[in-house]
Amino acid sequence: MSSGFNEVIHAPNRLRICAFLSALDRAEFGAVRDMLGVADSVASKQLKVLEDAGYVKLTKPRGRGRVKTWAELAPAGKAAYAAHVAALKALVEG
Repeated sequence: MSSGFNEVIHAPNRLRICAFLSALDRAEFGAVRDMLGVADSVASKQLKVLEDAGYVKLTKPRGRGRVKTWAELAPAGKAAYAAHVAALKALVEG
C-alpha cells in the first residue's frame, strides 16, 4: 500500500474504531461498541479484523469481578491509520 490507502482500515466501522482509539490510550469493549452503535458481535468482528492485521491489541486483564476486554491501537495501527488519513486528505484535496 504505497499510496497509504488502507483497505482494512477504510471500512466504515473499522475507520471509526481507529479514529476513536487514536485519541485514547485504550478503551473498554463496551465503549467501542456503544460508540459504533452496533451489537456485540459486529464490534467483535471488526476488532478481530483489526487485531489480525496487527493494528489493534486486545487484552483481558484479570482482576476482581467481570473480565473486560480492552482495545488499544498498536504502533502498526497508529502508523497505518495516520497514512490512511493522509491518503484520504490527498484524495480530497485533489
